[in-house]
Amino acid sequence: MRPFIAFSVLLAWPLAEIAGFVVVGRALGLWWTLGLVIGTGLLGAFMMRQQGLHLLKKLSEQSQQGQIPASSVIDGAMIVVAGILLLLPGFVTDIIGIALFIPFVRRLLWSAIGKRVVVVGPRGSRGGFSHPSGGARENPNATGKVVDLDEEDFHRNSDPNPSSPWSKGIDRDP
Repeated sequence: MRPFIAFSVLLAWPLAEIAGFVVVGRALGLWWTLGLVIGTGLLGAFMMRQQGLHLLKKLSEQSQQGQIPASSVIDGAMIVVAGILLLLPGFVTDIIGIALFIPFVRRLLWSAIGKRVVVVGPRGSRGGFSHPSGGARENPNATGKVVDLDEEDFHRNSDPNPSSPWSKGIDRDP
C-alpha cells in the first residue's frame, strides 16, 4: 500500500505544480509569474542563510550547556527542507516551504512525528526526547582485563604481499 501512496504523490506533485503555474499565470501574467518564482527562490536562499546562522548559534549555546540539541537539529533539518522547497520552482513547494519557516508550524509538525523518532545521545537513547531508555550497557563477554601493548610489543610477522602499495609504512620484521 505504501509504494502505491508514494507513487501517487510523485505523480500528483508535478501535476499540482503545473496547475499552480497555470492558475497564477492566468491571474498575473507570464512575467509576474516568472518573477514570483525567481523571487521565492531568492527568498529561500536568504531565509536559509538567516535562519541557519541563528540555528548554529543556538546549537552552540546548547552544546556548551551540556544539553543534547536534538530539537534544534530537527528545527535545522526542517529549515533546510523549507529552503530547498523554496528554491524549487513551483507554487505548491513554495507554500509548503514558507509554512515550514514558521516556528509554530515546525513545532506542530514535530509534535505529530516526534513520537516515532528515537534520539541517541552520549547518555543512551531517549525515545521522543523524554525519558532515558538506554544508558551504559555492559559487555557480557568482558573479562575486565586490559592488555596494554607498547610499539615494541606488537609487530606483524608476515606480509602476504610485500610489494603491495597498501603495505608500505607497516612495521615489518627486518
